[in-house]
Amino acid sequence: MKRGKVLITDGVHELMFKELKTLGFSYDYMPKITLDQVHQIIHEYEGIVVNSKIIADKSLFDKAPKLIFIARLGSGMEIIDQEYARKKNIFVINSPEGNRNAVAEHALGMLLALANHFIIADREVRQKYWNREKNRGFDIQGKTIGLIGFGHTGSTFAKKLMGLEMNVLAYDKYKNDYTHSFPFVQESSILEIQKQADIVSFHLPLNEETKHYCNSNFIKGFQKNIVILNTSRGAIIETEALIQNLQLGKVLAAGLDVFENEKPHTFSEQENSLYQQLYNMNQVILTPHVAGWTHESKRKLSEMIIIKLKKHLKENSK
Repeated sequence: MKRGKVLITDGVHELMFKELKTLGFSYDYMPKITLDQVHQIIHEYEGIVVNSKIIADKSLFDKAPKLIFIARLGSGMEIIDQEYARKKNIFVINSPEGNRNAVAEHALGMLLALANHFIIADREVRQKYWNREKNRGFDIQGKTIGLIGFGHTGSTFAKKLMGLEMNVLAYDKYKNDYTHSFPFVQESSILEIQKQADIVSFHLPLNEETKHYCNSNFIKGFQKNIVILNTSRGAIIETEALIQNLQLGKVLAAGLDVFENEKPHTFSEQENSLYQQLYNMNQVILTPHVAGWTHESKRKLSEMIIIKLKKHLKENSK
């Protein structure tokens, strides 16, 4: 069956090209296309594959009379107006299954690196400094970690922690009785996590409810000084509050793959000052939003989109 064109706006695995052709679609592969350029040509397409740079809101959908689906590489749906898409009968796909393992491994790597001062020690050894006592780390065995959000990535991270002999607490506002397949995880409350946790890891979507979820009041609620990991969305954490608590020692260390502003060339003067403080801190590990961006996840993300698209097309051909 011959179908219309699909616009691919970011890097994808080559299997997507083959599978789209098999389904009868043609495609234009434009991984460097801008949002403004998408607005100019979206009227030509039946499908679009996006990542975080393409904001799919009402203004975009109103220019896309042929559009039957939009596919998100990854999990974050804050860039898509899902309610309006449904009104326009546009099928919305995301693919959190595709990179959940990569994100979980990245979070674990950050935790191990922070616990053992890997980054600092590596720099010092290269400069011929041999500071063993200064770089004495801590065991994560016996520590309590609180997972905020227990969806695809939170639950996958929990699996990675299973053999590390940690106490794993989980909180998910939208779920109940979700740990029956995870006997080593204790379903908990935020208050209980704040009471017990040594480490907290965020696995939340970004929306009005979760923006700045981790602010000064949230951090002050912890009885212990804590380590923070964030591989979800940057705006989950209020950057200024995190820096202040790192300076105070209430936050002992942080591993961040995501940031409130991920475009350094757009930093305001205030943001430049704020982020420079963060960059100068040795007790943080920073990566450029690559937790879910491995070679393997690139293939899996495309696979999941194709699987869901095939199912949708089949169900709607009856």
